[in-house]
Amino acid sequence: MSLITQDRGMDRAAVEQVVREVVRQRLGRPRPAASPSGAPAGARPELRVNISARHMHITQHDLETLFGPGAKLTVFRPLYQDGYFASEQMVTIIGPRHRTITNLRILGPCRPENQIELAFTDGVAMGIDLPVRMSGNIKDTPGCIVLGPKGYIEMKEGVIRAMRHVHLNPDEAAYYNVGDGDLMKLHVEGDCGMTIEGVIARIAKGLKLEVHLDTDEGNACNLTGAKRVELIK
Repeated sequence: MSLITQDRGMDRAAVEQVVREVVRQRLGRPRPAASPSGAPAGARPELRVNISARHMHITQHDLETLFGPGAKLTVFRPLYQDGYFASEQMVTIIGPRHRTITNLRILGPCRPENQIELAFTDGVAMGIDLPVRMSGNIKDTPGCIVLGPKGYIEMKEGVIRAMRHVHLNPDEAAYYNVGDGDLMKLHVEGDCGMTIEGVIARIAKGLKLEVHLDTDEGNACNLTGAKRVELIK
């Protein structure tokens, strides 16, 4: 292959592009593909890792039972995923040994089924043997009593420890080469650094790359003091 000489009429960017193409051909490297968004497929997505504190998801019907007819969830703070929020509404839950957790915040919007997500140590304090489940998988799980300012409900099931997971959109899933339900790892560097395994991928359009850990997991790796986090397959 002949050497490339600089044409006086070519600008610097054009020359650099030609040089990159020559190097690519000599090394036998394929040209990087573009993602559907137009960004290079190798561009690393921005990773967010958040601690998901204990909370409740609620149906509209039971929201009205607890807070009165016509009650609506009101926004206390938006969450990282678009359209989701921590509400101003909070409840008290009572476990089978009459132990309680107060000021349990409800997340919005309302859902088709009630669900309460606690950390392992919350379950110990409540006297509940928490199963580790994906959100929404509540069959044959423990229940509890939920108290609001206007009434109470008795949940027959729906109290879980949420499986650690990562939200990804299809472009981000393609970058990591994972499918929905695949297990990933989160590497945390810091004074309590560790690699957290079993992070399940949840893929859907409109999501933003975000790992959710519960408070026990976040405290164990001192996530707030971490120097670096990396998501790996």
